[in-house]
Amino acid sequence: MTDSLGTALAALAVRPELAKLRRGIEKESLRVSPSGALARTPHPHALGSPLTHPNITTDFSEAQLELITGVHCSAEDVIAELEAIHGFVCSNVGDELLWAASMPCRLGAEEDIPIARFGTSNVGRSKTVYRNGLSHRYGRRMQAISGIHYNFSVPEALWPVVAESRGRSHDQRFVTAAYFGLIRNFRRYSWLLVYLFGASPAVCRSFLAPGQEAALEALGEDTAHLPYATSLRMGRLGYQSEAQAALGISYDGLGQYDATLREALTIPYPDYDAIGLRGPGGEYRQLSTAVLQIENEFYAGIRPKRRTRSGERPLDALRERGVEYVEVRCMDLDPFLPLGIDAATCRFLDVFLLFCLLDDSPAEDARESAALAANQLAVVERGREPNLPIALADGTQTLASWAEHLLGRCTGVAATIDQVSGDKKHTEAVALQRRKVDAAEKTPSARVHAELASRGESFASFGLRRSVEHRQWLAQREAATRHGDLEAASAESHRRQAEIEAGESESFDDYLARFMTLDAPAER
Repeated sequence: MTDSLGTALAALAVRPELAKLRRGIEKESLRVSPSGALARTPHPHALGSPLTHPNITTDFSEAQLELITGVHCSAEDVIAELEAIHGFVCSNVGDELLWAASMPCRLGAEEDIPIARFGTSNVGRSKTVYRNGLSHRYGRRMQAISGIHYNFSVPEALWPVVAESRGRSHDQRFVTAAYFGLIRNFRRYSWLLVYLFGASPAVCRSFLAPGQEAALEALGEDTAHLPYATSLRMGRLGYQSEAQAALGISYDGLGQYDATLREALTIPYPDYDAIGLRGPGGEYRQLSTAVLQIENEFYAGIRPKRRTRSGERPLDALRERGVEYVEVRCMDLDPFLPLGIDAATCRFLDVFLLFCLLDDSPAEDARESAALAANQLAVVERGREPNLPIALADGTQTLASWAEHLLGRCTGVAATIDQVSGDKKHTEAVALQRRKVDAAEKTPSARVHAELASRGESFASFGLRRSVEHRQWLAQREAATRHGDLEAASAESHRRQAEIEAGESESFDDYLARFMTLDAPAER
């Protein structure tokens, strides 16, 4: 444990707020028919308006739900809210199921994957145009991949303690710089999360575009895989882009991040220029021809975030008010868990992210960035391969030995949280993950692989079976779940959407021109 980490933990060990780290979950799931095909039905009216509902929206596809919790000070509470939202959804989608896996169900033609609709308001139309742009740039199949986003922040009362442990004064500049330090360390070590929680070692052949199958091996008639893969979702089959790979986004601080991301949002990209901003009939095909249409298109494993005001761009919110929390985006849905995630996983993520925040975090140079990308791809495609090497600043180490080192550091963080909370839950959460390093067959990716092999199942059949089991589990708990608040939120969301649509006078062209204009860049 380095001095900075040990000094910070010693100071935090007497603060009760350490037991109240803040987290929220955004969980994506495809709606599928009882046979496991992608749902062709519109977003159910009973689930409210996806434009304005605080807990239930859609992601890329009309059939891709996104379930959003509030911010909670305990892992149990965030999971309880996610379960309540799940129960409400399952009781309002008829005989449809929520797909249990990150990689999609059996898919038909590209045009059969419906793009999400958000109504006739300018903001609703812009959301659909953005998704049209994604479909032109990357194809609809890639956008059907689902995952879990984990939002994490430190209670405000702890920041003065962290600042003092580093000999610094506490202000928003310090908080923002500390979150960027967290992000740099996360990028160094996030391969560990991919190994521990990756659950997509195989895909249905219907997902693959021409040419993609050559990079995989056959596993039965309808399934493709890599034998030691952990999370194909996080690799070349998932949210990857040659255009984005060349961006060189800097995480050295807000000014550098702002400048490099702003460039990606404003400079036209030849391939996207070729798509065109508008089609032959004048309809918008995408929001812009830049590398990124908007900030959300940047497919990073972690993002700095700040809640936005109405009509405000995320990058402008960061520039004005600094980082408020981080959004972790590399978590697969665990098909062995009814909600895709559980409280023990949340506790481990809290420990891991706090470790990343408190440990030394030097600036990242181009050589290290390339090594981090190589580590990520190696763990995605070969993470369970015996003696897999991981690149370090001064050489290489096997995945197992470096993972053991990092988990040892995390154990000290977990023990400090447990000292404050008066239990051993965080220490137990770390111990659970250490067992996966000792025995790779305990990882979710290995368990998926083992079930496909032992049952002779296709990936589509495995996903459908797990989806049915999850719905049955939720149904058994339905009696204890109250949906009154969610029903009221759905009704209010429809009212709010109608109000927005009725109150608009600005043309869509004018709205889009105004919305796509970024403020002046932050100081570097």
